Amino acid sequence: MRLTKMGHACVRLEKEGAALVVDPGSFTEPEATLGADGVLITHEHVDHFDVDRIVAAVDRNPGLEIWTNPSVRRLLADAGVRAHAVGRGEAFSVAGFEVGVYGEWHAVLHPDIPVVNNIGFLVDGEVFHPGDQFTVPDVPVNTLLLPTNAPWLKVSEMVDYVREVGPRRAYSVHDGLLNSNGLGIVDAFLSGSRVRIDTDARRLELGEGADLG
Repeated sequence: MRLTKMGHACVRLEKEGAALVVDPGSFTEPEATLGADGVLITHEHVDHFDVDRIVAAVDRNPGLEIWTNPSVRRLLADAGVRAHAVGRGEAFSVAGFEVGVYGEWHAVLHPDIPVVNNIGFLVDGEVFHPGDQFTVPDVPVNTLLLPTNAPWLKVSEMVDYVREVGPRRAYSVHDGLLNSNGLGIVDAFLSGSRVRIDTDARRLELGEGADLG
């Protein structure tokens, strides 16, 4: 399987001629869903879910399969797009990928802000995208897509999360709000020069890929 960073929280997974895209939001490269067979959406916030882009993707490919939580499915239905709704503990297959669903709620931004549904996806037992939450699957994770910057996230929480999951490798996601100075700080923490990480953690550049063994 090959993983490619497509901007902010979005990644593209490819194997055997099939492509699965996770969280193509408003900060994502426009071509992220081109040729994709399936799309996974963790939650409704615009940096993870851009309804206009999904509508355009379905117009290009009417057979595109979309899997998400019930809240996002309702938003897509309002836009005339069909999608599958799944929740914590469920599993499904899409385009030859086997996907497990973990978690239920978004991390708290502020007590005044309602908490929305948020699910994480474990793809082929290899890659886990938690969306906007520190969900820990009850199975081993080889590749963790690690949120590294967000209004709901502190560096200490990021470090504790990757330690708790204990993946073989971790790649930064949710870093699209940072300038070069902030990205440099993320790189320093992921390298282990600031704190102990105990995993192979790094940040992929936009469009950069990695082959997962």
